[in-house]
Amino acid sequence: MNKPSFHIFWLAGENSGDLHASLVMEALNKDLPNLRHSGIGGARMQAHGLKPLFPFQRFNVMGFSEVAGHLGFFLNVQRRIKAFLKAEKPDLAILVDYPGFNLRIARIADDLRVPVLYFICPQFWAWKHGRVRKLRENVRHVACILPFEKELLDIHNVGSSYVGHPIAEEISPELDRDGFAQFFGLDTDSRWLGFFPGSRDAEIQRMLPVYLEAARELVSLGFKILVSKASTVSHQLFLDLLEKHGFEGLAVIDGYRHEMMKFCELLVCTSGTATLEAAFIGTPHLICYKTSRLSYLIGRRLVRIERIGLPNIILEQDLLPELVQNDCNAINIKRELLALLDEPERAETMREKLITLRTSLSEPKTSREMLRLVKQLLERYA
Repeated sequence: MNKPSFHIFWLAGENSGDLHASLVMEALNKDLPNLRHSGIGGARMQAHGLKPLFPFQRFNVMGFSEVAGHLGFFLNVQRRIKAFLKAEKPDLAILVDYPGFNLRIARIADDLRVPVLYFICPQFWAWKHGRVRKLRENVRHVACILPFEKELLDIHNVGSSYVGHPIAEEISPELDRDGFAQFFGLDTDSRWLGFFPGSRDAEIQRMLPVYLEAARELVSLGFKILVSKASTVSHQLFLDLLEKHGFEGLAVIDGYRHEMMKFCELLVCTSGTATLEAAFIGTPHLICYKTSRLSYLIGRRLVRIERIGLPNIILEQDLLPELVQNDCNAINIKRELLALLDEPERAETMREKLITLRTSLSEPKTSREMLRLVKQLLERYA
C-alpha cells in the first residue's frame, strides 16, 4: 500500500450497522494513517471521522410498506451516491447490512470500478435467495458475522470470511448490580423483569403499548418492571406512550442496556440485535415481533425459515420462546414469562445452552479480521 492516504465510502442505514461499523472504523484509524471516511452513518461512525452525505435518521425505516412510503427519498439518495462515487472514486466501499438498498449501491459501485466489501451478509438463507447472485456479481468479498454463512456462500462461489460477531467486542457492562441499582434508584432486593421495545420509532409505537399492558399485570405479583429506552427513538414519542399506557413504579432505563440485560431475571425483546445481545450475555428471554399487516402478509409468503430469533437460528433449536404478529399480545407475553418463572430448571437450561452461542460468536475478533480484510483489498485494488 504505497498511497499516503485512502478514501473509504461507508453505507450503514440502521442503528446496529452504525454501531458495528464504528467498531471497525476505530480499528482502521489506529492502524492506517490519514484515512478519509465518507458516506452514510450515525453518530458513532461520525465520531470516528465519517463525513455524512445525508441525515442518518431518514434511513432508519423497516418493513415492506414502510420502505415503499420512502421510495422517492431512496431513489434520490441512489442518484446522488452514484454521482459521488463517480466524482470521488473512493478506494473502497464498505456496505454494512441494509441489503434492500446496499445491494443496489454495490452494483453501482462495481460498475464504477469501486471495489466493494460487504460487511454483515444479507440473510439470503431466510428469504430472497437471489441476493447470492448479486453478491457474486458485484461484491469483491463478504464479511459474515454468523458462523454458518460462509459455508453457504462457498457453495455459490462467493468469496467470504467469517469475522466473528461484533457484539463480542461491544458488550462490556460498566456497572455492577449495586451500582446499576443505585444509579437508577432501584431496590436491589426486588426481582427485575426487563422489556426492550426496540430502537426505531415504528417499533416503539407497536411494541411498547403491548409490553406495558403485559407488565402492568406482573407488577401485582411483586416484580419491578424495567423498560429500556434507546437513544435513537423519539423522546417525545416515548413519553407520550408512557403517559398513555404506563403505570406507577415503572422504571425507564435510558442507556446501560447491557447492564439491564445482565441483571434482570428475564427479558422480553423485540426481534433484532437486542435478542442476540441478551443471548450473548446469557439471560433467558422472549423474542417478540410485530409489524404492519401488509408487511407481515408479504413477509410470510417470502420468508423460508420457521424461526425469527437469531439465537434460535444460530443454535438450530427452539430454545427461546417466539411470539409473532397476532400471537404477540399481552396475554401470551405474561403467560410465557410466568411459565419460565415457574420452571427455574428450564431457565437454567437456557442459560447453559446460550454459553454455546457465546463461544461460537466470540472468535475470531471482528475488528481484527475486518482490519485484515480491508488492508488486503486496499493492497489489491487501490
